[in-house]
Amino acid sequence: MSSESDAHVIERLTGQILPAMGLSATNDISVDLTTLTGRTVVYVYPRTAEPGVPSPEGWDEIPGAKGCTPQSCSFRDHAAEFRAVGVANLFGLSSQTTDYQKEAAERLHLPFSLLSDADHRFKEAMAMPDFEAGGMRLFKRLTMVIDDGKITKVFYPVDDPAA
Repeated sequence: MSSESDAHVIERLTGQILPAMGLSATNDISVDLTTLTGRTVVYVYPRTAEPGVPSPEGWDEIPGAKGCTPQSCSFRDHAAEFRAVGVANLFGLSSQTTDYQKEAAERLHLPFSLLSDADHRFKEAMAMPDFEAGGMRLFKRLTMVIDDGKITKVFYPVDDPAA
């Protein structure tokens, strides 16, 4: 999917019904996005860095790769504003394991859960845009607005993840 145009990604994902599947969450539950009522916002990101561990070679040169921690912190800092405008559910989503994500969620003091798609089932079912770095297949950064299991808005690409 990496050669797909930005406009085509937005057009293809907008209006899609999400697949019914559980995603492991950092609050130790399985979240099926199709069962949530009301408006849900999911920001999709490549990966958060582990403190003291270098990023994959060339990471900073990959468009849209850098900035996952600032992006999560920005959603954290604006979580109350999302709730105030009617967002019932807010999540981050990456292909990292839940155990890895738990460390990041605790370290960053996130007031929402991170969802894991470590087996890439969600990414593949939705044909989400991705890229390879350091031998890993990772999500390209985007944000989905979901209303009752249907994607109603897609923000892609996300050029400034901290904004």
